Amino acid sequence: MQPIKDLLNKIKWDKRENPEQYSIFYYDRILNKLIKIPYTKIKRLEGSFMVLDNEEESNIPLHRIKKVMKNNVVVWERK
Repeated sequence: MQPIKDLLNKIKWDKRENPEQYSIFYYDRILNKLIKIPYTKIKRLEGSFMVLDNEEESNIPLHRIKKVMKNNVVVWERK
């Protein structure tokens, strides 16, 4: 399985990819459920975190990402 950071960078930098086609699912410990966000909400990757572009920046650890989908098809999933 491809490391999640490599996949996220590929989506951002590879000209053949369209970030608007991707959704990221991460586990929220406070809400105790999976949260779906569009890839375009990711402001940047910083170390082992993705920084989300919200009203306030949110730092989500990469190990909390459970699934990545492209056009509603799973392309990466943590078992």
